[in-house]
Amino acid sequence: MQKFRQDISNRLRMTLSHLIGSRIAGRILLSNLAGLVILLLGSMILNEMRASFVISKKQDLVGQAGLISDIIADAATFGQPEPRLDEALGRDTLEALSLPVTLRGKIYAADGRLIGDSYFLSDRVVVDNLPPLSSPAFFSRQIKVLSEWSVGLLNVLVEAGSGNSVRTQTFDQEFSEASQGKIAASQRFNERGQRIISVSVPIQRVSAVIGVLTLEANDIDALTRADRAALIPFIVVAILVALIMAAFLALSIAEPLNRLAADADDITVGKTQSLELSRLTRRNDEIGQLAQSVEAMTDALFDRIAANETFAADVAHELKNPLTSIRSAVETAGLVREDTHAQEELRQVIAKDVQRLDRLITDISNASRLEAEMTRATAQRVDLVQFIKDIVSAYDGIENDRNVKVEFVDATKHGVLWINIQDGPLGQVLRNLIDNARSFSPSDDQVIVSLADGGDEALQTARIMVEDNGPGIPEDKLTKIFDRFYTDRPSGTAFGRNSGLGLSIVKQIVATFMGRVEASNRESGGARFIVELPIQ
Repeated sequence: MQKFRQDISNRLRMTLSHLIGSRIAGRILLSNLAGLVILLLGSMILNEMRASFVISKKQDLVGQAGLISDIIADAATFGQPEPRLDEALGRDTLEALSLPVTLRGKIYAADGRLIGDSYFLSDRVVVDNLPPLSSPAFFSRQIKVLSEWSVGLLNVLVEAGSGNSVRTQTFDQEFSEASQGKIAASQRFNERGQRIISVSVPIQRVSAVIGVLTLEANDIDALTRADRAALIPFIVVAILVALIMAAFLALSIAEPLNRLAADADDITVGKTQSLELSRLTRRNDEIGQLAQSVEAMTDALFDRIAANETFAADVAHELKNPLTSIRSAVETAGLVREDTHAQEELRQVIAKDVQRLDRLITDISNASRLEAEMTRATAQRVDLVQFIKDIVSAYDGIENDRNVKVEFVDATKHGVLWINIQDGPLGQVLRNLIDNARSFSPSDDQVIVSLADGGDEALQTARIMVEDNGPGIPEDKLTKIFDRFYTDRPSGTAFGRNSGLGLSIVKQIVATFMGRVEASNRESGGARFIVELPIQ
């Protein structure tokens, strides 16, 4: 479980790092946020306007409530030293004020009893317009939903932490503050579901609180509707920005990918043999990297196809030589049936050519499988010193006709050299070089295989040398010997034992390992092959 959590954590960390460093991911994120940012900015602006209006409305109500409270105190309170409120005079005074429709006044006794309500004292009938019979259009409904959502979101994000001076509280809390001689203001919903701003002030005679006057303004809903209507331009702009950003993404991402796919299809059907993606490869983002990788992959594929065609031509040429010799020997054998000696010589020619064909076919098969095997094989951490020792020790039980031994010399600094590599192909490199050196070595001689480490701290290298005491390599053939099917054997060498593919395979494997191989001649005589492999 711990390992599973660690793997998930590592994958999330890698994904986040890729997203943070991705230019295309940045474009997509910005395009998705652009419309939302415009909506939020519009909502914030409208929210600030509404907050300013609410505060201004509260201040107006406080002023009006204070003035009406003074009027009621002068007209409907009396008594000393125990002042009291004349309820009938209070109702008459409130009725005489004729408050507007959007303003509702209430008088409460000190014990919380409702004495008078302007809505009932003026015999006012509240009339609401019925909604239209037809349903609003789909676009209008969506605009309303979006605007309500954005305003509601801003209310949560801004109002909750803005310290708005008009608090949301119940009437009992508001009345409790006013009955203690304070001015209380709040916003809440009334019994009809309307959002109101309420201000309660004490009605005093001298310094005694003998009642409470409450003024309620119910035109906040109209303000909210105006807010939503004012938000529509921002929504329209946000939609336009989203469409523009979508078109931008289509032009900068989708269209180049379509072009890349079309060019790849052209290669598939044979219309072209190369990709020309200069416009895409110049881009400094993931699409540019993809175009570069696809272009390089296509070039590598066609190079490989060309190499396979050349290899097939070389194979056909090499196979023709022994087949031609065999055919010639067979035809000649029919003409010299009576000559036993000639028949024996022709039989030996056929046997050697068959041996050469067998060697050619085996090496060609190995070379053909090499690339696929290296693709499937996985690198392993190998102790190179011990690995070469094991390869060399295997030759102790392998005798050749000239009794050539193989010795290993460890020239590493610490006697241990670890390297991440595919041990199968590396073993083939060593065996090909050792077999080649043994075939050129004099009788009763030896081949020296040595290993040393070098390079700097940033990039160390493993240096493998295979040396023999043979005739050496002509100076003009030091690089040509790595060509396929190249053979230049000294006189007396057994015929048909070399196909000319061994050193070519060595070069191919070492190049795959990002190393290098070179041939040279020893000063004391003989050939030296050096293989350098990176062990970073």
